[in-house]
Amino acid sequence: MGADWRQDRVGAALRGVNPTVMRRLSAGFAAVGDVQFLPGYCVLLVDEPGVERLSELSASRRSAFLADMDLLGEAVERACRESDPAFRRVNLEILGNTDSFLHAHVWPRYEWEPAELVGMPVWLYPREHWRDARFRLGSRHDGLRAGIARWLDRLRE
Repeated sequence: MGADWRQDRVGAALRGVNPTVMRRLSAGFAAVGDVQFLPGYCVLLVDEPGVERLSELSASRRSAFLADMDLLGEAVERACRESDPAFRRVNLEILGNTDSFLHAHVWPRYEWEPAELVGMPVWLYPREHWRDARFRLGSRHDGLRAGIARWLDRLRE
C-alpha cells in the first residue's frame, strides 16, 4: 500500500485506489482500518469530499450515513464473533478531532484485552499501538476482512 492514498482517503476511495475499501455503501465506503491491534477494526468514510461534520450532510444523507455505520457495525460484529469466541461487542464513534473528513470508527472489543483497558475507550491504548508494525494491516487480516465484506453483502440483501 503506497502512502499517497492516505493523504486523501475519501478521494482515493472515489477513484477506486484506496486499498482499504471493502464496499461502497449508500453514503460512504466501508474500509478496514490501517491498524489491527483490535482485529476487525473498520472505518466508514463519507463519500462526499470536503464534508467534515455529520451536520454538513442533508437530513437524508445524514440518515444514510448513520445507517451505513450501523450496517458496518453489524458486519464487524458478526464476522468477529465467528472469528474469535472472545469477541465482546462493537463500539461505534464519530469523533473528527484529528482527520478533517467525516468518518466513523467501528471498534470490535474482546475479552482478551488487558483488564485495565477492556472497559475503557480504545483511545487509551498506548500510542505505539497505532504505529507498531505488529499491528499494521496486512495479509494475515485477509480472512477477517473477507468475513466483514461477506457480512456486508449478506446484510444488504
